[in-house]
Amino acid sequence: MSSEVRFEVVEVKIPEGCNVIFGISHFIKTVEDIYEAFVNTVPGARFGLAFAEASGPCLIRHEGTDEELRKLAAETLLRIGCGHTFIVFMRGMYPINVMERLKSVPEVCTILAATANPLQIIVAETSQGRGVVAVIDGYKPKGIETEKDIKERREFLRKIGYKF
Repeated sequence: MSSEVRFEVVEVKIPEGCNVIFGISHFIKTVEDIYEAFVNTVPGARFGLAFAEASGPCLIRHEGTDEELRKLAAETLLRIGCGHTFIVFMRGMYPINVMERLKSVPEVCTILAATANPLQIIVAETSQGRGVVAVIDGYKPKGIETEKDIKERREFLRKIGYKF
């Protein structure tokens, strides 16, 4: 077996007004259990999800309530090409709405990103397959918030209803 490793950066295209969650999981029922976590937590949730098998037929399994996002999830996960990963694109909701429930899904091992920012997945490939090395979520920091920034942050959280 070759010990060579090749690295690739895979861009995740997030549609306007959407958020994405990307993580590592295991077992074929991942896709159904994540689906149930979403619909049982956010009534009327609009999302598409995909899970990449790492053995057997090694298929991209997919479900969702929004066909556009379901197709996008499956195609994106195929491009990433790493077994035992999952991705969920959601519209009209935020990751914070489902994170605790998602973390409690027995197949979910790790959540690597939950964002609407530009997202890149750093992938390593060997003769055996591909794996996630890291994620790049958004941009590097430009500085430390000032008192004015603190005031704006606090006002924003109240404006969108996450604080009273």
